[in-house]
Amino acid sequence: MSIDLHDAVAVVTGAGSGIGRATAHAFARRGTRVVVTDRDAERAQAVAGELAGLPGPGGGSVAATCDVTDADDLRAVRDLALDRFGRVDLVMNNVGILAVGPVEDIPLEAWQHVIDVNLLSVVRSNLVFLPLLLEQGSGHVVNTASTAGLLPYGFDRLPYTATKHAVVGLSEALALYLRPRGIGVSCLCPAGVATNIVEQITRYGEPAPPQGPAFPVVSAESVGELVADSVSEDRFLILTAQQAAIELRDLGADVDHYLTRLIKDTP
Repeated sequence: MSIDLHDAVAVVTGAGSGIGRATAHAFARRGTRVVVTDRDAERAQAVAGELAGLPGPGGGSVAATCDVTDADDLRAVRDLALDRFGRVDLVMNNVGILAVGPVEDIPLEAWQHVIDVNLLSVVRSNLVFLPLLLEQGSGHVVNTASTAGLLPYGFDRLPYTATKHAVVGLSEALALYLRPRGIGVSCLCPAGVATNIVEQITRYGEPAPPQGPAFPVVSAESVGELVADSVSEDRFLILTAQQAAIELRDLGADVDHYLTRLIKDTP
């Protein structure tokens, strides 16, 4: 079920910076032609320009402006990929934003915006791209979630945490549905990654102290390589910190005990 990244065609959202940019590079180095999408047209063009200097098929990558809250933008990206390359083999849904602050201070409008960007963007992408993958009977989907979508520590960013838990559940169910139909599914759950995610944070009220395991911070480039390797190997869960796997096992073994331990450790 794994796909050959050489000469494949990938669509990556939020590819103008951070994990999206690094993964676009990792795909292109393996010979994948990437449709680099971002809401910021200049960033998308800059990354596509970087890829253009690579040898092989990856140098044929293109840029597209895309707001993932707009289904018409996603359809335009699909049509660009089909017009330019004739197919789509891989879709990475990578856009995410945060609303940070005490739970009682984050307004409903912020919740609605985070849900629209972090969760409903994946739904829109599925509606646009899955018919193509199902028709050809092959392909791969990567959804970017977070360790905050696996573990119960993100109360200081609760809309983000809730949507990332939803993306994990959506991805697990998609794997059950799509893998028998020849389409791989991966769920990327990064912990600390050195990116410009701070640009996507809206803050409310007095800052809540962060809570949770102390995961190491890794480079976006290492995450991009990890994603590309995981797609090639058809792995579902992609973790950037192996300690997260231990935490996840502890949580599954005894939820009450795990929550009690976290509460005792809360300042």
